Amino acid sequence: MQFVSAVNRFGWGQRDDPPSGISLHDWFARQLTEPDAAAFGHLGSSADGLIALREQRKTKQQGDPLVKPIFQAEVAAQLDNLLVTAQPFRERLCWFWFNHFTVSLRQGSTRPVIGAYMREAIRPHVDGVFSDMLVAVMRHPAMLMYLDNTGSIGPASPTGRKSHHGLNENLARECLELHTLSPAAGYTQADVTSFAAILTGWGLDMKAEQPGFTFREKAHEPGAKKLMGRTFPEGEEGGMQALRFLGTHRATYHHIATQMVGHFITDTPTPQDVSHVASVLQASGGNLRLASLALTDLHDPARASGKFRSPMDYTTAVMRALSSGGAPSLPDDPHSPAHQLAAGFASLGQPLWTAPLPNGWGDRAAEWCTPADMLARTDWAWKRAAHATTMDPMDVARIALGPALRPQTEHAIHNAGSRQDALTLLFSSPEFQRR
Repeated sequence: MQFVSAVNRFGWGQRDDPPSGISLHDWFARQLTEPDAAAFGHLGSSADGLIALREQRKTKQQGDPLVKPIFQAEVAAQLDNLLVTAQPFRERLCWFWFNHFTVSLRQGSTRPVIGAYMREAIRPHVDGVFSDMLVAVMRHPAMLMYLDNTGSIGPASPTGRKSHHGLNENLARECLELHTLSPAAGYTQADVTSFAAILTGWGLDMKAEQPGFTFREKAHEPGAKKLMGRTFPEGEEGGMQALRFLGTHRATYHHIATQMVGHFITDTPTPQDVSHVASVLQASGGNLRLASLALTDLHDPARASGKFRSPMDYTTAVMRALSSGGAPSLPDDPHSPAHQLAAGFASLGQPLWTAPLPNGWGDRAAEWCTPADMLARTDWAWKRAAHATTMDPMDVARIALGPALRPQTEHAIHNAGSRQDALTLLFSSPEFQRR
């Protein structure tokens, strides 16, 4: 039954009986050595999303008529996969890294490309090298739009001298602070400004047949530039070298190891646990597959009751426990499993792809467990339980929680007045609130 604890902590909640005939270590490893099983072949690329956005703007169409169906199809496909994935560890890593490299619908006109960002910049690299993911993220239209680098112009560049526009430091600042080094590395404001200059010219060509990343040489700040004591040449290559430097820096490995342990293991990472993952990153040149497997070494089913589930964690775990999903959700059907899941995220305070700030959604217990939050969860769970007209609540409890099911919860389920009440009690129990 150790599998149930592992699926809950490192995945999205137990859906079926735990696997048999395989060790827990091999179960983790296979998910990162076998190909990604998620199938998104019917979805378009970020270029398709930008074409739709360009056409809307050109013809001054209101209400996102071309972008909306692209976004709806992304929601349906990606949340369908979340509900039924047989690679829950890989899937959680995908969403973890999306949150680390947050792009939000709150700014930057990212709606047509935010789903493609997950598929193009994040998913292909969760079992690869961190610096490769960093480069993919920093060159993706969604990130360039979200953090305004499309409008960052070198003051001494030909475009800057003509337009009198200057640097936008958003992308550089967030890359240093959140994505790579963290402030603990001791970089300065001068480093932020210099890095922003390095990244000038990194933007989008919206007029191209396949719009996407372009390096605009005339907007690039000329000359060599220094960052953290290193000198980088002018041009696009200078940006690539700077990202490789940041993506392989010891401080970066320590920072992302801290983030990984904090997300998967405990709200208060110990130096020993962080060092365990950081040392693997350092020795392997940032190999995320090896670092992720090192993270699983820290799993102990008896360890301090696990992590409190965020709204996204909680709603997904409830719907997986109820075996929701299976047939593809229709993109425009608000009653489909994927859209019901998205509605659950929103109603409990964590709307899909809508983090309020570039540091993403928090995942510490204190951020999600006010009395009002808990009442909202119970109310949402009661409504979902109404649809489970044939499920035995005790069977659901044993599959979902395994040995973590407490006698008090089992007693409450047995004595509930209805199936709906019994399932609501299960989903409101302290042990179900944690993974």
